[in-house]
Amino acid sequence: MSDEPQSVREIFITRLIDAPAHLVFAAHADPVHVKRWFGPVGWPLTKCEMDFRVGGRFRFQMTSDKGELGPPFGGTYLEIVPHRRIRYDNSFEEPGSPVMVTTISFDEDAEGRTLLTHHTVFESKAMRDDYLGQGFEEGTNSGLDQLEEGVAELAAEMGGG
Repeated sequence: MSDEPQSVREIFITRLIDAPAHLVFAAHADPVHVKRWFGPVGWPLTKCEMDFRVGGRFRFQMTSDKGELGPPFGGTYLEIVPHRRIRYDNSFEEPGSPVMVTTISFDEDAEGRTLLTHHTVFESKAMRDDYLGQGFEEGTNSGLDQLEEGVAELAAEMGGG
């Protein structure tokens, strides 16, 4: 990890989702649900292995709609607080790939909506800038657009949440 201040290595992405926290959390906790929304539009998850427990690992890989295989990546779940928070590290599977740590917070308001906060701390400012330059923020937001749709489907399946 870099000696650079965290403030120059981090990014926050927030989204207010019109669904209770337990449904938004559930959409992150099961590979069946995660495959519905994770990743930018046009790059669905084609590999989604999850051992969703603290210390458990996940492995993801996306494939474009044109068949282009994305690089495999994954990490370890560092903290799981049901319906409140998930924290994990994450990197590409290439040796020496830099690591980022993401904390996803689920804060439900009085109207039953969830403020979802993605807080990612990159290994260095250079890594953060590189990821931002390659569309990290746009890709994450595209995935969150799909998450909102997936949560709505999940609510319908579960009888409204």
